[in-house]
Amino acid sequence: MKRANRVAWNEARRWICGGVNSPVRAFRAVGGFPPFIRRASGSRITDEEGTTYLDYVGSWGALILGHAHAGVVGAAREAASRGTTYGAPTVAETRLARMIAEALPSMERVRLVNSGTEACMSAVRLARGATRRPEIVKFEGGYHGHADGLLARAGSGAATFGVPGSAGVPTATVRHTHVVPYNDDGGVRRLFRRRGRRIAGMIVEPIAGNMGVVPPAPGFLRELRRITERHGSLLIFDEVITGFRFRFGGVQDEIGVVPDLTTLGKIIGGGFPLAAYGGRREIMRRLAPEGPVYQAGTLSGNPVAVAAGAAQLDYLRRHRELYARLESLAAQLEAGLRQLPRTCVNRVGSMLTLFFQKGPVRNFREASGSDERRFARFHRMMLRDGVYLPPSQYEAWFVSAAHTRRDVEQTLHAAREGGARA
Repeated sequence: MKRANRVAWNEARRWICGGVNSPVRAFRAVGGFPPFIRRASGSRITDEEGTTYLDYVGSWGALILGHAHAGVVGAAREAASRGTTYGAPTVAETRLARMIAEALPSMERVRLVNSGTEACMSAVRLARGATRRPEIVKFEGGYHGHADGLLARAGSGAATFGVPGSAGVPTATVRHTHVVPYNDDGGVRRLFRRRGRRIAGMIVEPIAGNMGVVPPAPGFLRELRRITERHGSLLIFDEVITGFRFRFGGVQDEIGVVPDLTTLGKIIGGGFPLAAYGGRREIMRRLAPEGPVYQAGTLSGNPVAVAAGAAQLDYLRRHRELYARLESLAAQLEAGLRQLPRTCVNRVGSMLTLFFQKGPVRNFREASGSDERRFARFHRMMLRDGVYLPPSQYEAWFVSAAHTRRDVEQTLHAAREGGARA
């Protein structure tokens, strides 16, 4: 049992590219190799060697109720007993779509898909089809899935055409993608003055979660809404991470900024592959089979995923007091982490990032000033002490409803030890 993780790692590398099916899982940023997880329950995961960890990854934010929640698992099991996929419509899909639309009024019509990548890729295509314009704006450090046109990074200017962010992405594919620093509304205004008539839409995480947690500056999102409306472009909120994370609904409802299109994922799938995009009725009517913008998927609206997602959302709807508890637990965690030397903490609700730098961190370039080697040492020490963190400086930690105050105290005790020695 003692070497079970190493054996699993060596076997995985023999048959799976890089040993993992998603790159960050390989622990390249923190060193060593990952524990291979056998089972999970509540706030804890257990690896092949029988070691149990407090988990702050939570399947990257999907498991707001914790692992193996009885209601979610029961709903999925019951649905699977009737058949795992039909390739045909079900009433359950309509129920879930209605639940989403009622929680986020801007999503008057919904399309279910299988991943956040699919949702964002499709929303961008729909924006282009609806406006008949070719260009898209995204923000530096923002990740909206691995579709070619969104794997763009900033070029030499502050507001510039993107350059490929991955091998295998032709320059021509990102030629119509502009990249602007997050929280730089001045850069957005300058870009739209030059290119506004050609810009179909802008996609933005209303609270950035893929450069670490970075909240929007006051008024930033409202200014994006004003700029896009002025130029006839569509505003797309990527709420794949933030949807249902802070309230029963989206960040858009909290701040009063209404996007034209929204993408969702993570929480709405209850731990299964499920995502969605939606928006105003007249825009969504451009989507096939009603309109000319094509998107399809064999497993879209999969009955098992839909059942699990609906069960998780229904629980959140009936237990909205849970959000106040998540806020309290995360605030306790933040307060303790702020005591660590030469670090700063960005937190919004139940997601946070501990940056190994003085801060503040307001955009990707500032996040990039973090001490990645120190974070890697801290991560290894936390893992040794039984706390499983995202294996990258530039990811969010997620607190779930399954965490307890004792869990947070255990985490902070390990962090004080690890932070002092990292």
